[in-house]
Order: sequence, then C-alpha cells, then structure tokens
Amino acid sequence: MLHNTPSNLSELPIYRKALEILALSQSISTYLNDDLAPLNENGFEDSNIYFSGDIVQQSVNLAPEIANAELQRHTERKHKHVASLRRLTNLLYKNSYRLEKSNSNGKDFLPILRYELRKFKKLQRNWMLTL
Repeated sequence: MLHNTPSNLSELPIYRKALEILALSQSISTYLNDDLAPLNENGFEDSNIYFSGDIVQQSVNLAPEIANAELQRHTERKHKHVASLRRLTNLLYKNSYRLEKSNSNGKDFLPILRYELRKFKKLQRNWMLTL
C-alpha cells in the first residue's frame, strides 16, 4: 500500500475489487504457468505463458492507479489516472480471452476473471462520478 494513501481508500469498493482481481489473476497465472511452462514437442515455449504474466502485471497496477487518482488535486491529473485504469482494465479483458485459447485446464477460471472485471467496470463508472 502507498505511504500517503487516504485512510478511507481501503473502504472504497473499487479499491477492494482491484485487490480481489489481483489475487484472482495471480492464482490463475500460477495455475496456468504449471501447464504452460514446459516446452512444446517442437522444443519451443508456449507463447501464451507471456499473457499469464501480463494479467498479473496489469492487475498489480489497478490499485495504485486508483490511489493516485484519489490523491490528485487537479481534475486533469485525476483523469489521466482514470484513463490509465480504463486501459489496464481493457487489456486485462483482452488478455483473458487470449489465455482462453491456451492448452491448459486453468483457462476454465478465466470467465470468472472477466465476470469480476465487468463488476469492476461498473464500480469504476460510479467511482469516476465521485472524483
């Protein structure tokens, strides 16, 4: 957690949902990595393994973007963080579809991630009105 975060940040539903998405994407990535890490029969690695890392990296950045938007005083700077949050959410959604094409049993958990992302987008719309 950031050092200068407002005390009410952990009470924000969007912030809590961002942390849930982080935990879910880390679990999915770990599960997928076990299936995708071994080399293919032709000796090459599965290219989908990179998308599993991408969903973790993108979800790691959700909560800090929310905190940064909350900390900004100027509307223009807040909107930059909101735009970044929107991009991250859309990338997470796209990468979940890319991972669903992988050869892993873990892909069954990706619809759960997308469901949580849809909830997150609804929270995001409401939260943006409060900024």
